[in-house]
Amino acid sequence: MSNVCTKDAENPELKEAEEFLEKHPEVQFVDLLIADMNGIVRGKRVDKSVLSKVFKSGVALPASIYGLNIQGTTVEETGLGLEIGDSDRICLPVPGTLAMEPWQKRPIAQCLMSMYEEPGEPFFADPRMILRSVVRRFEELGLTPVTAFELEFYLIDQEMVNGRPQPACSPISGKRPESVQVYSIDELDEYTDLLMDIISSAREQGLPADTIVAESAPGQFEINLNHVDDPVRSCDNTTLLRRVVKNVAYDHGMDTTFMAKPYEDQAGNGMHMHISLVDRDGNNVFAVDNDKPNDIMRWALGGLLETLDQYFAILCPNINSYRRFSSQFFVPLAPTWGIENRTTALRIPGGAPEATRIEHRVAGTDANPYLMMAAMLSAIHYGITNKVEPNEMVEGNAYEKVDPCLPTNLRDSLRALESSSVMREYLGSEFLDIFVACKEHELAEFEQTISDLEYAWYLHTV
Repeated sequence: MSNVCTKDAENPELKEAEEFLEKHPEVQFVDLLIADMNGIVRGKRVDKSVLSKVFKSGVALPASIYGLNIQGTTVEETGLGLEIGDSDRICLPVPGTLAMEPWQKRPIAQCLMSMYEEPGEPFFADPRMILRSVVRRFEELGLTPVTAFELEFYLIDQEMVNGRPQPACSPISGKRPESVQVYSIDELDEYTDLLMDIISSAREQGLPADTIVAESAPGQFEINLNHVDDPVRSCDNTTLLRRVVKNVAYDHGMDTTFMAKPYEDQAGNGMHMHISLVDRDGNNVFAVDNDKPNDIMRWALGGLLETLDQYFAILCPNINSYRRFSSQFFVPLAPTWGIENRTTALRIPGGAPEATRIEHRVAGTDANPYLMMAAMLSAIHYGITNKVEPNEMVEGNAYEKVDPCLPTNLRDSLRALESSSVMREYLGSEFLDIFVACKEHELAEFEQTISDLEYAWYLHTV
């Protein structure tokens, strides 16, 4: 493991930093970015004069970054705060992520970072490093995961109404969208400048974003990333793309949300992932000449389905995440699979044999992509190495044929994750304990808060 991480982190000749500064002499500052447990980007902004030093010896950031709850407060139960003196760890640049931030009014660049306990030794709670350790298991099998994310998001107004979001007005018509126009080109035209700026900014940063479609609710869109043969880079791309979407939208006078369920009566935001496996010769080992999955794909499906409830809390990590789940909005309610079937949790899309893949349709866009990827690949590896057979394929409407049985709340999901021997083996017990501690802290605070609905129901009636 140390050899892989060292290779990822070291750049003794500082070539990338020097070439970047030579190409962009106008740059003034560099944002050093690291994604926390919730996938929220944190870090430091430094003067360009220290960039070479950062590439040579890194930058110090507190380990407690991975003990933060969704509000950015350190959860002391993780043991990463006062217990260790809120001490720092070294963060080193991720090669290939140094790029300009096109939305900035001043010339500012950015670079992703990874955290290390010491040079060559990854920090155990860094989700990016956890994913790397899972990917290494596939390297030992002579397999490489090829993955791609699809992200849904809402454009919302910068002004709230009674503390609630509302769709952003069209820059063209000035009207606020009210109807559902799935795949509507007219809907794209209403926001064309913003959406095209998102795509162009992504490409300027080297992010392979290629498609935007109008989705299942007013002001909702989906943006797709091309598949890549490096799962860690796939998650890097997703993390940076979300930052692009938020900042470009704000530059256009709008806001965005990747919240799982921002509106009670509309579809939630999902984050689907497409996964295939290629061997050392570049052949897709899922590929078949008929509609029947081969052994490796069956075992991969089996692992994903058998352990789905065990890693559900990683796919749906927030209290709001569970409000997405409804058959009305094409969100899976049971561990099911099918061919060209969007009512199932795992869908095998049609197409050429070499493009055969699994589409995982459960997670919301509020999930941490690194942890989501790590959990799914862990389940696939477990399924393949243990030859786990899936349940029967579902044809037709899975909502009518299979009773709902997936977790319906965060507490139950956390219990399943905490007791999962499979996830502990692949993701690490120390990490899982920290993840559960952070989420249980959020649950406790949420449950202690008296809501407006409780006052409306009970204040004068009991």
